[in-house]
Amino acid sequence: MALPSAVSSSSFIKSTPPYPSAFNPQSLHLPATYRSRNRRSCKLISFRCSSSSFSEKHHNVNPPKSDDLVELPLFPLPLVLFPGATIPLQIFEYRYRVMMQTLLQSDLRFGVVYSDAVSGSAAGIGCVGEIVKHERLVDDRFFLICKGQERFRVTDLVRTKPYLVAKVTWLEDRPSGEENLDELANEVEVLMKEVIRLSNRLNGKPEKEAQDLRKNQFPTPFSFFVGSTFEGAPMEQQALLELEDTAARLKRERETLRNTLNYLTAASAVKDVFPSP
Repeated sequence: MALPSAVSSSSFIKSTPPYPSAFNPQSLHLPATYRSRNRRSCKLISFRCSSSSFSEKHHNVNPPKSDDLVELPLFPLPLVLFPGATIPLQIFEYRYRVMMQTLLQSDLRFGVVYSDAVSGSAAGIGCVGEIVKHERLVDDRFFLICKGQERFRVTDLVRTKPYLVAKVTWLEDRPSGEENLDELANEVEVLMKEVIRLSNRLNGKPEKEAQDLRKNQFPTPFSFFVGSTFEGAPMEQQALLELEDTAARLKRERETLRNTLNYLTAASAVKDVFPSP
């Protein structure tokens, strides 16, 4: 049996942070080529309804120490949650209403894993979502505001009913060696500002320079923030989430932003030659 369906596309709403600028840096819309880029670089697995079929894929790959294992409820969603990011969710499917009723009386934390709508597969690496605000709606539905916390790797499936519960280990970035992370983060911020400026120009908005996108964040949380802005490219976002090296993540984001900037520059030149009536 394939992964149990989580929610329909109408069951969650994209987050809309209160950025004052004309262009919202929380949603960088990448060129279409990046929406399917490097699909093999993120590890998608098919959850099954028996724990044995799941563990066969993971048991022999870097087996974690027993004292590192934690049980975590899983919520498959067609989006990627990053540490530090905030998302609103509307919960209406029965099993997830049961999950939320349990969580609101206990830990307030669950695992968000990206679920590909086409293949029916889910990622083996996800991010903890912590409920920071909730409202119970009619018919026991819930509206939640969740914030991303630690990343995790799924190691085994504990049960599937009434909702998915898995054993997970925590995932942290390894030291980046001799890389100058601050320099990399600053390069990425400069590219983001230029992408924002050109995007505003193409959309007929004032070319107001984005101010202080980094906001004194250390390189690692900033790299997660940048990844969260790549809206419309969930496979690329999943690949960024899975990287265990801040420098590698920032370099990949730098490459993506450079290519996006080239695309926007070309589009802007075409617009100058053939202005809209």
